[in-house]
Amino acid sequence: MIIVDRLLDERERAGQPLRVGLVGAGFAAKGFALQLLTGKRGMRLAAISNRTLSTAEEACRECGVDAPAVVRSVDALQDAIAHDTCAITDDPFILCQAPGIDCIVEATGEIEFAAQVAEAAFANGKHFVALNAELDATLGPILKVHARRAGVIYTQADGDQPAVLMNLLRHVQSMGFTPVMAGNIKSLLDCRRTPATQRDFAIRHWQRPKFITSFADGTKISQEMATVANATGFRVSVRGMRGPRCDHVDNAHKVFDLDELLDGGRVDYILGAQPSFGVFILSYCDHPVRARYMKVYKMGDGPLYTFYTPTHLSPLEAPASVARACLTGDTALEPMGGPVCDVVTIAKRPLRAGEVLDGIGGFLSYGTIENSDVARRQNLLPIGLSEGCRLLRDLPMDAAITFDDVQLPAGRLSDRLWVEQARHSSLPVPASLSSAMAG
Repeated sequence: MIIVDRLLDERERAGQPLRVGLVGAGFAAKGFALQLLTGKRGMRLAAISNRTLSTAEEACRECGVDAPAVVRSVDALQDAIAHDTCAITDDPFILCQAPGIDCIVEATGEIEFAAQVAEAAFANGKHFVALNAELDATLGPILKVHARRAGVIYTQADGDQPAVLMNLLRHVQSMGFTPVMAGNIKSLLDCRRTPATQRDFAIRHWQRPKFITSFADGTKISQEMATVANATGFRVSVRGMRGPRCDHVDNAHKVFDLDELLDGGRVDYILGAQPSFGVFILSYCDHPVRARYMKVYKMGDGPLYTFYTPTHLSPLEAPASVARACLTGDTALEPMGGPVCDVVTIAKRPLRAGEVLDGIGGFLSYGTIENSDVARRQNLLPIGLSEGCRLLRDLPMDAAITFDDVQLPAGRLSDRLWVEQARHSSLPVPASLSSAMAG
């Protein structure tokens, strides 16, 4: 970060700040906008795009910008940039096309829409930072391929749990340890939660009920850990992860099986642990001298050690990802290759033929992590492609939904990218999806 800060200072002194286009104006997006609109050196928020202009205007107003320029063309946006005026628009694609913007930050949590924006950003030579684990868990590997072909960076954002985990993992590796688990912490997980049960909590915390539901029902942690799995090669021990109870994160190394962890590494979580926030890495070391130092510094007897980061301040830390991508070509987190883990769709209640799945954080289904080879062998439907799918048959509660159980909406970019991702990684493509793409 010292290097990044120095580079940003240089850009500020030269009068050449990085210009950022922000897509979305929700809770996370507003936090990101706050950082750039309240004096982040070396970086400027050029524009916010949101389907509802008043929400984008509200985001600016909360950050002290009372009169953003309303733009609906590239030329108008370029004029606002020339006058160092933050702009708002309901058209995200002019952000991708504007020559004056260096990087697109996508913070909607949607998948189909975000994929469209990502592809437009790559086509116009823009780096792309995703405050969107949902997108990465579903399409990250192929988006990385497309970004690299375009000569730009695709990365998840600093501050979100997956990127915090990757930063911690890199730090642990730099000290000579072997990471064998990337772990998260949950205080509650109940796959039956719905937007109705989470409504009051969501309102109190300035969030959408559907978004909050995705955390409570386990979908979000599965998506976050899938992004980590795809960035590390770590797998899950069982569908949904083990999630053992643990009294304190310091004791996380005591509730997992060492032999299992040494078999290629795992992603998982602990439930109910104090201090109930943050992420952890379990690392292995059997070097006697290094172990001696760890004992002196009160890290335990080994050979398994717990390293912990107590915070993840996603929108507030995210600007660092922009600087890393634009100024150093570094990523906070990116897939290492093809999918290692998928997030598959599970029935939240008994489902009936003809019902239309309502996607992530909805009433009808939840997502749970599974190893990609298993998911593909069983033809399981990713939760990231589930919204808008019409059920072709009745399904019992807790059934894993397959591609054969649904009719997909027509014409989606996300489906085409998912098929391309599978083929690029030599993974099987469901016959029903392959036929739909051919048609």
